[in-house]
Amino acid sequence: MSVTPEQAQTVLAEADCLHDAAAVERAYDRLAAQLAEAYAGLNPLIMSVMIGGMHATAEITRRLAIPLEIGYLHATRYRGQTSGGGLVWKHRPDAARIRGRHVLVIDDILDEGHTLVAIRSELEAMAPASLRVAVLTDKQHDRRAEGAHAEFVGLPVVDRYVFGCGMDYHEYWRQLPAIYAVKGL
Repeated sequence: MSVTPEQAQTVLAEADCLHDAAAVERAYDRLAAQLAEAYAGLNPLIMSVMIGGMHATAEITRRLAIPLEIGYLHATRYRGQTSGGGLVWKHRPDAARIRGRHVLVIDDILDEGHTLVAIRSELEAMAPASLRVAVLTDKQHDRRAEGAHAEFVGLPVVDRYVFGCGMDYHEYWRQLPAIYAVKGL
């Protein structure tokens, strides 16, 4: 489904704000405090899940005053749609960079978790010292894939189509500082 900028504007105008910018900022602060404590002295490798996770990664890591490295991976199921499809790897991380490191994956949302399960499996095969996941949002429903979880969660969101803070509506509105739900979805 192709969406015009005008249609995207209408969706935003009609959307429900689930978490305003101040609530999102507080969630980033809480996540950063938890991660600073968990990774103090460990020289973590932060792996941002593109594209949505880059926003959460930037917001969280700018709050961290610990030595760390940042990398990325790109695996997707949505490809601009409102429901998932098959997993597509666009960029796998280098196994030599993962091996023996304390790896933290940061993403925008944990929904059904199929992508996250595949990412964990891929990274675990690279023999990290530890592997954990942080997400800005955790969608509340009972359709979670087996093994899908995040050790660090910023905010719960209702079981609707959400956007903002890295999450998109047909590739629009990732840049918004608040989290919205599409009216009727």
